[in-house]
Amino acid sequence: MSNDTTLVLGATGKTGRRVAARLRLRGTPVRAASRSSQTPFDWSDPAGWDPALRGIATAYIVPPAVPGPVHDFVTQAEAAGVQHLVLLSGHGADTWGDSTFGLDMRSAEDAVRGSALEWTVLRPSNFDQNFDEDLFHAPLVAGELALPAGVVPEPFIDLEDVADVAAAVLTEPGRHAGRVYELTGPRALTFAEAVELISRASGQPITYKQITPAEYTATLVDQGLNEDDAHHVTEMFVMMERGVIAGTTDGVATVLGRAPRTFEDYVVRAAAAGAWQR
Repeated sequence: MSNDTTLVLGATGKTGRRVAARLRLRGTPVRAASRSSQTPFDWSDPAGWDPALRGIATAYIVPPAVPGPVHDFVTQAEAAGVQHLVLLSGHGADTWGDSTFGLDMRSAEDAVRGSALEWTVLRPSNFDQNFDEDLFHAPLVAGELALPAGVVPEPFIDLEDVADVAAAVLTEPGRHAGRVYELTGPRALTFAEAVELISRASGQPITYKQITPAEYTATLVDQGLNEDDAHHVTEMFVMMERGVIAGTTDGVATVLGRAPRTFEDYVVRAAAAGAWQR
């Protein structure tokens, strides 16, 4: 029999840990699951999913790089009595063409949207926090961020907004059933503009350099990524340069009733915390 417990997958990751914290603040029982948490969860081990799903009413799903297991997970969730699935996808996932990135996200969405359960899909744009928690951080600290992105802007979104939206959707059953929310920040910036703002706020000399997709793939391989993963990351920038996901949306305001946080707000907070100090 299901209860009011919410399962949060990827609970030690960028979105998962923020979502779990917000749910706890709301008084929602949370089962945090990841490969390293008290409740173990590994996408490569379906035999171990049942304990994570037992007694769960709602699940927050951060899909793996390979989407196939999401279909199996949804099947097990249905059998376990889960009532609502919330999937983290990507901004404009249905416009990404036949790139590996696009096919993967659409497959994960198909698994959730084709289920018999109540479902909601969240499609955030690139996170502000990629600049201080992810691939972009080390190059910024070193003084130069080089990417295959030019004059097409990106409507970066603050992870705190993504987590606020996810927590609201997870705790308001029925209201968000069958909805796909495109989540962006309030305005789009080029990567050069974003780096300039970071440089100003941090007081560090940091520059942006546009390179080719092939050069970026080679850089990622030099940093330790395998060829497939490197191409996968580069594909995202090639898709962004098409301009199909450069626009902003009202998804955050629709769910939360307020405007999303600005990139400038994020930069001030991160700089005050010493994110880009050398």
